[in-house]
Amino acid sequence: MADIINNENAVESPEVNVSSEIEIRRAKLENLIEAGKNPFEIMKYDVTAYSADIKANFEEWDGKTVSLAGRIMSRRDMGKANFIDLADGKGRIQCYIRINDIGEEVFADYRKWDIGDIIGIEGFVFLTRRGEISIHAQKLTLLSKSLLPLPEKFHGLKDTDTRYRQRYLDLIVNPEVKDTFVKRSLIMRELRAFLDSKGFLEVDTPILTPFEIGASARPFLTHHNTLDMDMVLRIETELYLKRLIVGGMDKVYEVGRIFRNEGMDTKHNPEFTSIELYQAYTDYHGMMDLVEEMMKTVAMNVCGTLTVNYQGKEIDLSKWERMTMVEAVKKYSGVDFAAITSDEEAIAIAKEKHVELPAVKTKGAILVEFFDAFVEENLIQPTFIYDYPVENSPLAKRKPEDPAFTERFEYFINATEFGNAFSELNDPIDQRERFERQVAERKAQDPACKAQVDYDYITALEYGLPPTGGLGFGVDRLVMLLTDSASIRDVLLFPTMKPID
Repeated sequence: MADIINNENAVESPEVNVSSEIEIRRAKLENLIEAGKNPFEIMKYDVTAYSADIKANFEEWDGKTVSLAGRIMSRRDMGKANFIDLADGKGRIQCYIRINDIGEEVFADYRKWDIGDIIGIEGFVFLTRRGEISIHAQKLTLLSKSLLPLPEKFHGLKDTDTRYRQRYLDLIVNPEVKDTFVKRSLIMRELRAFLDSKGFLEVDTPILTPFEIGASARPFLTHHNTLDMDMVLRIETELYLKRLIVGGMDKVYEVGRIFRNEGMDTKHNPEFTSIELYQAYTDYHGMMDLVEEMMKTVAMNVCGTLTVNYQGKEIDLSKWERMTMVEAVKKYSGVDFAAITSDEEAIAIAKEKHVELPAVKTKGAILVEFFDAFVEENLIQPTFIYDYPVENSPLAKRKPEDPAFTERFEYFINATEFGNAFSELNDPIDQRERFERQVAERKAQDPACKAQVDYDYITALEYGLPPTGGLGFGVDRLVMLLTDSASIRDVLLFPTMKPID
């Protein structure tokens, strides 16, 4: 191997006009077809090794003959000997190709192949004299022809709009993007493993539902032709899952795709992934304990640490603060809602503090506006905010000692809400009243709204829902945190995009 040099002295071929290159690549394909070497007719290729495995255990692979398949990412042409970088399913590896090893005819064909072409390479593993783990090619096979050139290597693919629209190209040229989605898969696996270990059963519930419920989230509407009925894409999985608790399935969860016809920003996409889980015979304090243990377990198993760096901030997942909403508002605004005795007094204080008044001007609703105005931006480290007013918690159980509040919490990290949990309301009479009031308020604000009360769910409650703790959280935001991704679009393989036309 002494005659093998490293690739620093190699020179790239000069660039050509993109449109001309496309024409050249198509002409090359035609020539291959005429010569009976159409790469698109190859059905399979036996892969025996991957780049990352070889690099991780070089001593085990050294000198062994392997077959790899992947995409040519670069080529250094030095006459009768070449180096290429091959990107396979697990990473990249250097390959050494010499005319004396593969023969003049194959080498001549290989010289006509392009960056981006997918090839199979058989050869033995070795170490160059500069210490780079490489494959010494003995056989080459063209498996697929790339008819479009990849982005110029020194600048890569940086435009975010193009990256999101053409994620396949983003994955090819930006290896760190693929790492993010590999990590997303690991996070999903760890979440399921954690819940399974706690005795939860994963289930599926309908995505198409028969009508719009009274919740504030706006749904996507569609129509079922055979049944001749309007339907909606679900905005939550909650009501079906709690029906299962009624049916005696004491611990259930669903990894569900959720659809909301609302705004888009760095934290919101019209479709996203949530996990909702319900456990009989526990309450929201039990859900707090579950969340804290789950977050610590997943972070440690995926990242190897409980200290996560996110967008320049150090987040310590080992410490979780717990405050009621009233305590948090008092801490950050100085206003003590525990001392406010009427809606009128709350309205006056809101005007004094220049806090926007909600559509329904009650003390509880105004408390939520104070929280939004003064508190949320300060919740950088993991924090549980609990005891929410009944006005914005239609599915949570009232606190027996203070019926104006509910046993509900949300947890926040980096000034962002990550999840929502309740001691679930199981009183069918109270639930009916809240649903009917919620629907009436929706229709008062939007007369065209077609929201309905889910009376079948009320019927389920009338058969008896045991004391139950419930939790829902967005998977995408958790992935953002653990991969240090600034936008939800960075952790969705195919985010929603407006057509270019």
